[in-house]
Amino acid sequence: MRVTQSMLASSSLRNLSRSYEKMGTYQDQLATGKKINRPSDDPVVAMKGMHYRTNLTEVEQYQRNISEAYQWMENSEAGIEQGTQVLQRVRELMVQAGNGSNSPDDLKAIGAEIKQLKEDLVGSANTQVAGKYIFNGTETKTPPVTLNADGTVAVAIDSSAFEIEVSKDVKLKANIDNNNVFNKELFDVMDSIEKALTSGDMSSSDDMLTKLDDRIDIMNAERAELGARYNRLELIEDRVGKQEVVATRILSDNEDADLEKVIIDLTSQESLHRAALSVGARIIQPSLMDFLR
Repeated sequence: MRVTQSMLASSSLRNLSRSYEKMGTYQDQLATGKKINRPSDDPVVAMKGMHYRTNLTEVEQYQRNISEAYQWMENSEAGIEQGTQVLQRVRELMVQAGNGSNSPDDLKAIGAEIKQLKEDLVGSANTQVAGKYIFNGTETKTPPVTLNADGTVAVAIDSSAFEIEVSKDVKLKANIDNNNVFNKELFDVMDSIEKALTSGDMSSSDDMLTKLDDRIDIMNAERAELGARYNRLELIEDRVGKQEVVATRILSDNEDADLEKVIIDLTSQESLHRAALSVGARIIQPSLMDFLR
């Protein structure tokens, strides 16, 4: 086969173009830290990267959901704790009011404090997190308890479970059953205590104390149930955290370039490129046109 000067020149230029392309690829990898910068560089790596990135995005979303669940549970526990403290104070006042040495004015003064404590319970029942009422089931835009102008309390509770997906196909109830905490029975007991103190009639104080103790016990039981779910949420958080580490590592193994290897390959390619330029200069001889320029 006859090899002409033009064939040698074309072959040399084609090889130089490929060399430039390789150096460009290595330089892109060094600049971005990624094996590929477009799907056409390696379709297999690109397809796997899409799958791994989707998996990592899901895990990150679950972590955000877990943070929201923590926020709901911690605020719910704080609300129950405050409610329990209020009821304990009401009980102390009831015992104090049961002392026969109290005058009618003393009982009215205790009744005035009971009224303030009742209003504090209303505030606890209407606790909001990020603009959502956490003690009203899925009706998060509506307050569960309303304090009327005449001092009476209206209760409209939704007992639905507010569930948050904290892991794949795993939903955890983030709220409490408000029918067991800030319900109508609680405020009925508060109203009856307030009226008894205001009127000075303490004949049914023992019955009211019994009902009050029942409400405190129910609150404590609901708090214990919430604590059990909180412990489970911590276990789920630990598992999701490990999943994030694994997903991040797999994505890095698939997409991230080995910078040490890239630097070595780029240095080798630069040496080869300089050698190719030197050889090409010898092969491509000057033509007549070069002398006429």
